[in-house]
Amino acid sequence: MRKRERTSSLSTMRKRRRTLSRFSFKQGDLTSELRKFYLPRGYPMPSELSVGMRLVNTFEEHFDDLDGYKEEHARVKLLASSISNSVVSLASFKGSVRHFACTGIIFGHMPSKMTILTSASLVRCLGDEAKFVNKLEIKVRLPNGKLVVGKLWKYDYNYNIAVVKTNSFPEFHAAHVHNGAQFNSDLFQANLVAIGRCYESGQLMASSGMLLHKTSRLDCQELMVSTCKITKAGIGGPLIDSNGNFVGMTFNAKDETPFLPVSILLKCFKHFEIFGRVVQPWLGLRVGSLGTQKLSICEEIRKSFPQAHGIYVEMVSEGSPAATSGIKVGDLISTLDGVALSNAQEFHELILDKAECALKHSQGMVFKVYVLRPSDCSGFVATVNGEEVAMTKQNSFSNYRWPVPEVEWLYPSTNDSSDFTMWQDPVTYRAAPLAELYVKNPSGYELHYE
Repeated sequence: MRKRERTSSLSTMRKRRRTLSRFSFKQGDLTSELRKFYLPRGYPMPSELSVGMRLVNTFEEHFDDLDGYKEEHARVKLLASSISNSVVSLASFKGSVRHFACTGIIFGHMPSKMTILTSASLVRCLGDEAKFVNKLEIKVRLPNGKLVVGKLWKYDYNYNIAVVKTNSFPEFHAAHVHNGAQFNSDLFQANLVAIGRCYESGQLMASSGMLLHKTSRLDCQELMVSTCKITKAGIGGPLIDSNGNFVGMTFNAKDETPFLPVSILLKCFKHFEIFGRVVQPWLGLRVGSLGTQKLSICEEIRKSFPQAHGIYVEMVSEGSPAATSGIKVGDLISTLDGVALSNAQEFHELILDKAECALKHSQGMVFKVYVLRPSDCSGFVATVNGEEVAMTKQNSFSNYRWPVPEVEWLYPSTNDSSDFTMWQDPVTYRAAPLAELYVKNPSGYELHYE
C-alpha cells in the first residue's frame, strides 16, 4: 500500500472512531433500542453495526424536492395542495408489526362511509405476491394527521388495486376521479404531478413529470408510464394533470413510474359494485400501441399497409383463445367488435366493457377482431372466445409482476473517506447514516442513549 493511501485509510479510521466516541452507549443497549424501533415497523435488523450504514427503501423516504423558487415548483405545490384533502396514507399490520404502508385517495364520500382507492400491495404477501395476508389490521392516516381504522372491501391482484372503507368525515371530500383526463395527444404534452403521503409523518409529497409513449416493464398491459419519480410511500397515490384532473394511480418501478389509467380504474370499480369482482377475460395475447414498437416493425407494417392503424400483437400464448383463432405475433388488430383501434388502451377498455355486458346477459365473451398480417399483406376476421380468469388463476398470472423495492441495510466501502456513501440507486432517495439514527430516526422521533 502506498504511503498516501495508508495515511488516507488511517485518517478515515480515526474519523470513524471519533464519530463513535461522540456517543456513550453499550452495544447491547443500542441493539435493543434498534430492535424496538425497527422490528415493529417491519424493517430488518442490521447484520452488523458500522458507522455509515444506512437503511434504504423504507416507507419513510420522500420523493419531493420543491424547496426551490422555480415557477415549476410553485405550480406543483399548488396542484398538490389542491387535491391534498383527498389524499391519505394507509398501513397494514399483522399483530403489532407493520406489514406495508402506501398512499391512497378518497374515491367516494357517503354520509357514513368513505371509500379509499389504493394498491393491493397493502394486503399482499411480500414473499409471494399471489397470496393474500389474512387478518391484517388496516389504519388510515387522514389529511389532518388523525388515525382511523379501515376495512378492506374489495381487491384485485391482476390490476393491483384495493378498496378500503372507513368512517366518513365531513371535512374531507372525494377526489374528482370521474372527471378523469382524456388520453389524447394534448395529455402527452402536459405536465403531470404524482402525489403521495407518508404514513408516520403524514407529510404530503409531490413530483412532476411527463407522460411517455412506452410500455411499462411491469407485467400488466394496461399500465402507462410517466417520468414522475416516487418512492414506496407513494404507491397507490394519485397522478393528476396540470388542470387537476385525475389521470391514474401510481406504482413503483426502477427508473420509471407506471400508473393504472383512470379509465381502467373506473371500469374495475364498476365491476366491484356489480359483480363483487373484476371480470377479467383471458385472450392469451399481449398487445401494444404501434407507436411504442421498434422503428423496424413500424417500417415493415407501413410497407404492407401504408394507411394502417391498430395495435400490434407482441405475444400469443400457446393453446390460448387468440392462438386458436389464428392470431400470430406480428399481426396488427385494427378493429374490435367493429370499433377502430388506435392504441392499446382502447383495446383494454373495450375488453372490460364486453366482459360486463356478457355477464349481465349470461352470454359468452366472444370478440370479433379484424387482423392485418404484414408478412403476406393479408387481412381476415378472427373470432376469439375469451375465458374468464378465476381469482386463483389470476393470482398465479400476477405473481411477481408488481415488485416492490426491498428494505435493506447498505454499508459504505472501507475506502470511503466520509461518514457514509452517497448511493446512486434511483430508488434510494433519502436515508440517514447510522450515526444520525442514534439521535434521530427517519420519522423524526428522538432516541436517547445514556
